[in-house]
Amino acid sequence: MKYTLSVLVENQPGVLSKVVSLFSRRGYNIDSLAVGTTEDPAVSRMTIVGQGDDRILEQVEKQLNKMIPVIKVRSLGAGSVSAELLLIKVGCEPQNFGEIHQIATMMKAEVEDVSRSAVTLKFAGEHEKCETLCGLLRPYGIREIARTGVIALERGT
Repeated sequence: MKYTLSVLVENQPGVLSKVVSLFSRRGYNIDSLAVGTTEDPAVSRMTIVGQGDDRILEQVEKQLNKMIPVIKVRSLGAGSVSAELLLIKVGCEPQNFGEIHQIATMMKAEVEDVSRSAVTLKFAGEHEKCETLCGLLRPYGIREIARTGVIALERGT
């Protein structure tokens, strides 16, 4: 089972290292990790995606809550909004540009750069939609991919 944790931490050096080492010491893998400041510059939000059953999730939450720089830990489920940013560079012969542009338009991706032999697209959306876009563009020859990892917030107030 996949889980997503939203962890508010003090924005100070070494906190990321402490959180990652907590996962590493216990042999838990992190599928995605995104960190950024919040509306309060003294606080950062870590969005951590991993895999494990309810017991592992509960254990990780308890361990995170014990850490001094951790302010709040919340497990996000169906009542959350998530997104990922994807930059993808695709090989593009002049005769294929129309097809690639059509795929980009259909998926609501933006063309960021065009050269004689490649097109770079930017896409923000759910992880599954990023995978769909990659699958549609794979036949044209993906040259490079850069992804942010998942970011997420709870719905509502």
